[in-house]
Amino acid sequence: MIVTRFAPSPTGYLHIGGLRTALFNFLYAKANNGKFLLRIEDTDFNRNSIEATEAIIEAFKWVGLSYDNEVVYQSKRLEIYKKYINILLEKKLAYYCYMSKEELDNLREEQKKAGKTPKYDNRYRDFDGIPPNGIKPVVRIKAPLDGSIEFRDKLKGNIIINAREMDDFIIARSDGTPTYNFVVAIDDALMGVTDVIRGDDHITNTPKQILIYKALNFKIPNFCHIPMILNPEGKKLSKRDGALNVMEYKQMGFLPEALLNFLLRLGFSYGDKEIFSMEEMLNLFTLDNLSNSPSSYNESKLLWLNNLHIKDTKNETIEKILNLNLNLESHKKEILFKELKERVNTLIELKYMIDSIFKKPESYDEKLISKIDNNIKELLIPALDSISDFSNINNINTSLHTFTENKNIKIGKLLSTLRCAILGKSGGIGINELIFILGKDEIKERVEFFLIRV
Repeated sequence: MIVTRFAPSPTGYLHIGGLRTALFNFLYAKANNGKFLLRIEDTDFNRNSIEATEAIIEAFKWVGLSYDNEVVYQSKRLEIYKKYINILLEKKLAYYCYMSKEELDNLREEQKKAGKTPKYDNRYRDFDGIPPNGIKPVVRIKAPLDGSIEFRDKLKGNIIINAREMDDFIIARSDGTPTYNFVVAIDDALMGVTDVIRGDDHITNTPKQILIYKALNFKIPNFCHIPMILNPEGKKLSKRDGALNVMEYKQMGFLPEALLNFLLRLGFSYGDKEIFSMEEMLNLFTLDNLSNSPSSYNESKLLWLNNLHIKDTKNETIEKILNLNLNLESHKKEILFKELKERVNTLIELKYMIDSIFKKPESYDEKLISKIDNNIKELLIPALDSISDFSNINNINTSLHTFTENKNIKIGKLLSTLRCAILGKSGGIGINELIFILGKDEIKERVEFFLIRV
């Protein structure tokens, strides 16, 4: 069975790069009837944030990525890590290193001056003397002194690292807490992870983790390192470019379906297909269709996708998301949402337009007012009186056109003045639909108020 995992550190909120990695892991597992696990890597006690942990769980709930089993917290597994550190020490595959920070810093400085790559010199690798006083040792793993470490990456192909490039890296700090690469390897092995899908910024960690797998006779998983998401200029994505907390996208009015669709397309392709439902993602996703090139964040594309997903979302669902309480007949509500969905890219825009329709204007756009013909103002009430059936959009349209023809005035002037009277500004849904939705009494009341004020 295929088992994947997503393992964020709660030192900050989940951003879209992390969510894309989680999505790929989720899809690969579920498309193959496997398991998708969530692990919180919270061993950095100085930087952990309870709020960030809660936000990660909340983000998963919002986007609908369900994980199997309970969430695993590394902070609750310290005894497990100590057990395996002791196993490596007993097997003499790891050792205590008493080198002080000052000694290590001096060594690295000397190596730099000599034009060498700074690395630990293994001075305590086979040490059996008396430990120096006052030094709390770290634990280092014994890396191979010759040969190479090789693994096959799904996207990068065969990767070979010369053993001479590695040093005896630390697996436990002087305070006894385990290091990142150690706990990741232990947890992936014990949780039965078969496939590690993560950003290619982790590719340098892979040889270290393979050493730990081998030292403990753990099965080595498959690896797939996906390229990063870059900004439109090809640089690292910053918060300004869109590397936001996932829940900020909710606050900005994006649908989770649209965000996931957008992230899928940042690295996955299936012919020319752009729009994917979750069902289609699960049916079509394979690692073979992942790109080996970095993807570029495109806000316009995200807004376009969000608009399409808004159009496909049931009106009742939108009402629930926005906590709307529209006191409208069903046929009017249908027309309202049809009009709105054509004009908005986010739910925030949709909510704003709804508010602007149902809230009586308290002021009027001065530029519009300055362009209004007083003769047209005097014709607003008669124009409304000419409408014989406010419950029929076609009748509203025909009546207003007939009225302007009979009065020999341009229809555009009448409609723009009517819109200003009803909304206080330009823009919005069609004027005929606006009159139909608000109804005769409301429209007349707003126009009469407008004529008094302006």
